[in-house]
Amino acid sequence: MSKKVSGSFIFAKNLAMETNKIPVSIYAEMTPNPAVLKFVANKRLIELDSVEFRNIEEAKPSPLATRLFHFPFVKEIFISANYIAISKFDIVEWEEVTLELRELIRDFLQEGNQVLDESALIQKEESTEAKESIGAIHPEEKPQENWEEIDKKIVELLDEYVKPAVANDGGNIKFLDHQEGVVSVLLQGACSGCPSSTATLKGGIESMLKQMLPGQIKEVVAVNG
Repeated sequence: MSKKVSGSFIFAKNLAMETNKIPVSIYAEMTPNPAVLKFVANKRLIELDSVEFRNIEEAKPSPLATRLFHFPFVKEIFISANYIAISKFDIVEWEEVTLELRELIRDFLQEGNQVLDESALIQKEESTEAKESIGAIHPEEKPQENWEEIDKKIVELLDEYVKPAVANDGGNIKFLDHQEGVVSVLLQGACSGCPSSTATLKGGIESMLKQMLPGQIKEVVAVNG
């Protein structure tokens, strides 16, 4: 093969590799929780509603989360449909690490890598303990097949009135259980540990549920609030 042909072949190969890259844009956004930064993508990241990882061991189903946990300042990772909320330890300031995190996430997605092996989260043969360890369920979460009518109404209200707002802030609220008028929820992403989460829970969510379901709701509590 001549040098000219060989050079043309290499150029075409490199061009094809560049063409195969997926155009991805990532922007960082502050959240009400100063310890959490939200990285928003212009593409869907996972098919599930969301998933949360509290350490590198839990993050095994997610190659991206695993990479992010190699940063010593990363505390927890919450992945939703089109964003990643990263919680940090107070050993760095966001302005020191934001660019590096944004570029890592962008390059990972642009190369077409898999964000989450979702089969690892939904395989029926997995034990309850395994699911708990990767954040798929919570030990206090009532199985959906056991939901009563009041549980379904609570979830519908949370989905319609609460989740869109908290998602904008890089967080999530997950229904766990309802017993004798007490609604238990799990705060995730930026909502977890947020200084304003208690006020939002009591002043907003609890009041809304009491108004929408009169006489049926006494209190809303966060198991991690």
